[in-house]
Amino acid sequence: MKHLATFLLAAGALLFAAITVAQAQQTQQDETRLIAKDAYVYAFAPIANYQTWVKQATEPNAPEYVGGFNVFRHYAQTFTPDNKDVVTPNNDTPYSWAWLDLRAEPIVLTVPKVPEDRYYVMQLIDLFTYNFGYVGVRATGFDAGSYMIAGPNWSGEKPEGIKQVIPAETDIVGILGRTSLNGPEDVENVKAIQAQYKLQPLSAFLGKAAAPAAPAIQFPPYDKTKATSHDFIGYINFLLQFAQPTVPAEKDLMERFAKIGIGAGKEWDAKKADPALLAAIDEGVADAQAQMAETAKKTLSSNGLFGTREFMHGDYMTRAMGAEKGLYGNSIEEAWYGGFVGDGAKPSQLHFKAGELPPARFFWSLTLYTLPDRFLFANPINRYSIGDRSKGLVFGADKSLTIYLGHESPGPDKEANWLPTPEGKYSLVARIYGPEPKAIDGSWKLPVLEPSK
Repeated sequence: MKHLATFLLAAGALLFAAITVAQAQQTQQDETRLIAKDAYVYAFAPIANYQTWVKQATEPNAPEYVGGFNVFRHYAQTFTPDNKDVVTPNNDTPYSWAWLDLRAEPIVLTVPKVPEDRYYVMQLIDLFTYNFGYVGVRATGFDAGSYMIAGPNWSGEKPEGIKQVIPAETDIVGILGRTSLNGPEDVENVKAIQAQYKLQPLSAFLGKAAAPAAPAIQFPPYDKTKATSHDFIGYINFLLQFAQPTVPAEKDLMERFAKIGIGAGKEWDAKKADPALLAAIDEGVADAQAQMAETAKKTLSSNGLFGTREFMHGDYMTRAMGAEKGLYGNSIEEAWYGGFVGDGAKPSQLHFKAGELPPARFFWSLTLYTLPDRFLFANPINRYSIGDRSKGLVFGADKSLTIYLGHESPGPDKEANWLPTPEGKYSLVARIYGPEPKAIDGSWKLPVLEPSK
């Protein structure tokens, strides 16, 4: 009997130990799943950004290639329905693209003086997709100037001839320039302004010897299957090496992410990972994707999805939604976006009461796109957008403005204000450049689409 009791006690102890181990393993897997979920949401925008810039800056055979790092590629043509290479194109502001490698030394952006009826902006975007700085008529005025963009490891005094030093948290950053275009006849004027946008290494700007070149980089090709699986860890590890030192606000976060293999420049090989760990990461990725899908359904406006790190205040889901809805949106103080879906089979109108036109410091526009492809709509009068720069708009006697939307002409007396639509569903996108405070705070709203009268 004594031996039996001893045996039972030993067996009980072993069972308890086994249960304890199993509980510890389950706890670890649960923690891994939660970390993976948060890490996937965190990494979504930087990886979506990488999908764009790796082609533009490093793949000469890609149609998107801009020429490498530290150079501009300008686009000054007007879009028509024949242009199918980009969705929701606009003819308001042709683009100037550049990607900067700041590892060796800062890059100086020089812009020309422009007349006060010419809008332009240089939006500065870091690897996390934060809008970390602006140069342009709203932010820096209409005069010429040179602005130094410096990486996270640069230190020193502002050099002579530099109006402002704009610090970046990442060694690779993007510039998305936009220059206002006032119709096809204005293309050559836009080209002349774009030709004066200049990028130089700081050493060249100062007339000094060039800094030693930074080490060559092997850029991994973007693979959507990998980017949306546990292999997202390989991409974020690659990108984090360009964001050192880690900003203070994310040190604890990075320590937490390290538990599943995330770290700046750290090797990731799923084949070498513990199967239980990998399974928990996969579950976390699926959780993140499900949560993002639900959040996307509720995210109906792009306003508030883009801005500085301070503006986004650690909300990585909102940052991910910005990348999901469309990368590189302007901060709301630079541009306001809105719109709705309409049906061209039902003639409609958008009525702005007197004093309630889109509150723009610079200009506003309404551009119409087909659905679901979101291209410009081919129509007999070749009108793809309408706005305060449109010639011949007819205002009411009370200074109100009515825009007519429909597949058929609203009649000769209203055709000046007609934006032709397809017979079926369409998307109308409103853009306000230099929005006034009442657009930013939401006290001004886009009118509701109503049946034509």
